[in-house]
Amino acid sequence: MPWSPEQKKQTRQRILASAAKLFTQQGFDHVGINEVMADAGLTRGAFYSHFSSKAELYAESIATAARCAHAPALTQMDDRFDIERVVQGYLSEAHRQGEIINCPLALLITDIGQRNQEVRDTYTQIFKGFAGLIKESEACEADQGDALRKAVLLVGGMAISRAINDDQLATQLLAACRDGVVPHSD
Repeated sequence: MPWSPEQKKQTRQRILASAAKLFTQQGFDHVGINEVMADAGLTRGAFYSHFSSKAELYAESIATAARCAHAPALTQMDDRFDIERVVQGYLSEAHRQGEIINCPLALLITDIGQRNQEVRDTYTQIFKGFAGLIKESEACEADQGDALRKAVLLVGGMAISRAINDDQLATQLLAACRDGVVPHSD
């Protein structure tokens, strides 16, 4: 008996969730289709019913990871982007350690430049959306330059804090970036 459209959609979402988790933890080159499918509780054969290539999966999983990472920033009441909440969560030790969220903007930053146009287009759209949300927030001076500076402080601060092995310096870096986005947000 063939899968219903709803079952197929749920299975695709399981694959994307597993891929988003694994790619943001290990990057494109260190994750294979077999690992993604095993993490999703499926066989490799099911992969090609949903995706034509690993690159297609990667592009879509980047968008999935971004939605999951930034969903807490949207308030339940009015779906407005809460910049202070984003800053506190995004530039947190938990995010640095990968305990809560794994934003593909920061965690895959060096990997994306080596990928195909589809993957880079997806990353670009996510970054534009992220900067756009910042631009609409009350903490932004409402110009594109300010929004881009704040987006870079968030993404770059997290990327560098994860790359360095001096915990004290990483903590100081995150605090400086938090203050650069929302002064006195600590």
